[in-house]
Amino acid sequence: MRIIIATIFICLQLSSYAQVDRIEPLNWWVGMNNPNVQLLFYGNNISNKSVSVDYPGVEILEQHRVENPNYIFLDLKIASDAKPGKVSLVFKEQGKKDFVRPYELKARDESKRKLQGVDASDFIYLIMPDRFANGDPSNDRIKGMADQTFDRDSMYYRHGGDLQGIINHLDYLEELGVTALWLNPVLTNDQPKTSYHGYANTESYFVDPRFGGNEAYRKLIDECHKRGIKMVQDLVHNHFGTEHYTVKDMPMKDWVHQWDSFTKTNYREQVHMDPYAAKADKDIMVNGWFDRHMPDMNQHNPFVKNYITQSHIWWIEEMGIDGFRLDTYAYNDLDFMAEWGKAIDAEYPKMTYFGETWVHGIPNQAYFTKADKINQGIDTKLQGVTDFQAYWAINEALNGKFGWMDGVVRLYNTFASDFMYEDPYRNVVFLDNHDLSRFLSVVGEDFKKYKSGIAWLLTTRGIPQLYYGTEILMKNFASPDGLVREDFPGGWPKDKVNKFTATGRSERENEAFNYVKTLANYRKNNPVLHHGKMLQFIPEDGVYVYFRYDNQKRVMVVMNSKQENIKLNAKRFQEGIGSSTKAMNVVTGASLDHIQEIDVPAVSTQVFELK
Repeated sequence: MRIIIATIFICLQLSSYAQVDRIEPLNWWVGMNNPNVQLLFYGNNISNKSVSVDYPGVEILEQHRVENPNYIFLDLKIASDAKPGKVSLVFKEQGKKDFVRPYELKARDESKRKLQGVDASDFIYLIMPDRFANGDPSNDRIKGMADQTFDRDSMYYRHGGDLQGIINHLDYLEELGVTALWLNPVLTNDQPKTSYHGYANTESYFVDPRFGGNEAYRKLIDECHKRGIKMVQDLVHNHFGTEHYTVKDMPMKDWVHQWDSFTKTNYREQVHMDPYAAKADKDIMVNGWFDRHMPDMNQHNPFVKNYITQSHIWWIEEMGIDGFRLDTYAYNDLDFMAEWGKAIDAEYPKMTYFGETWVHGIPNQAYFTKADKINQGIDTKLQGVTDFQAYWAINEALNGKFGWMDGVVRLYNTFASDFMYEDPYRNVVFLDNHDLSRFLSVVGEDFKKYKSGIAWLLTTRGIPQLYYGTEILMKNFASPDGLVREDFPGGWPKDKVNKFTATGRSERENEAFNYVKTLANYRKNNPVLHHGKMLQFIPEDGVYVYFRYDNQKRVMVVMNSKQENIKLNAKRFQEGIGSSTKAMNVVTGASLDHIQEIDVPAVSTQVFELK
């Protein structure tokens, strides 16, 4: 009898709750810097109802009924002295029985306000979760989800990698010297096909169950934090997936940008800074859809702006995110991005974020960063960017022929333009990522060039980022993208080899792994390579020399792009060498008793700690 009564009670509760299918944000907190929060209620004809609340310190400012009767937006103000607890939201409609929906206000975790962010002291490791490791085969397919594909032989289907798989290999990442993880988006992507990459989210508050859901994400972040590894969350402001419930049943027509016929963005970032740009071109760039399954969010709509911004604050406070990577930054409305930056900074002054700026030209890239240093006319608040200009420069340095503006000179010239940024040390430098051909293939599988690039990555200014598998010489060209998103060998129980272990790697792969590991851990333990000043010399005859230095230490980096060994006369570099007379090769540990002449092998970057 007790079981029957309990079941009836639960059913009655669910029946009443069913009149509100969703409330987002899922919960909120007392003591936020901004006392206001806008709740979204979604349910069949819910706008016929009025909402009231009777909870000390919680006040309804306004109830918004919009075009779609299935939505209500409710503005709440939470007093600074409000207590954590369950707020009873009472839904009333004339002639119908009232029903109550509880909404939780939590106490803030003070440690979240003290987060350190991700900065130049870090070494970021980028993982595509579906392709790294499968730690829980039970979630490979989830009943009821649109994409039921599962085939590791297809680059377009899901492969089963998940967050537990990453947890299982944190020892590997810690050994490598990783201090921060950047995961491609983990939010639910319930799209009918090609849903594995994560960039068309259909939920804003839920991690994809095929990755393990919110609890697996929380567990991963907690395990990372125990090891001193930070978490960078990949955010997509610009677009949702077509299967997001707010897109399938939009609150109002202008929730997304509407066109008479499908209009894709023109991918031309120049219209942002072009003083002669046609308005029509800028409209297509900013308001055109990124792709047919990625509708462009209308960031002029105040409800859209609140919905996006609050969800990002929620993830920081709920999960303890340490930093954000902002996808497709140039396609956003920059006024909104400035508002977003102010909102994040107000709640979390030490929070860091960097934007993907796949653009062409140093001024174009600097244009999107904060402080209005180059007459942008707007302060976007964007702290740093994915430094594509440095990416193209290192490729030219390794593959190009030395000349007045070519070869290693491209690197020198790129960093000579750092005056355009408020803080270039916040830029993220990289050799490849999930959208680019793998670095080993780009340098023609030349192992000497590979090592030279790694040495540059881990000694130059900025925040270094390594793409999963680069350390074990994974290769391929991004034609199509799936070829650079292959599974990490050993991440699946039936894999024939396990490259997470030294015994599973070839001799050359172990050499590559140990090379990255040595430099990454040296960097980790030597602040001079975090925030130390940089001094560079104009390249001569294919040789580029730069220094990183502070009051405690000096590091000298010599990049020889020539096909022959050289004997470098160090007299020209006395300004960087200072009073030092000896040096240690950081990679080999070998001592140099005299540094006036340094032997530098062909096609190599040598890193010396000066003594």
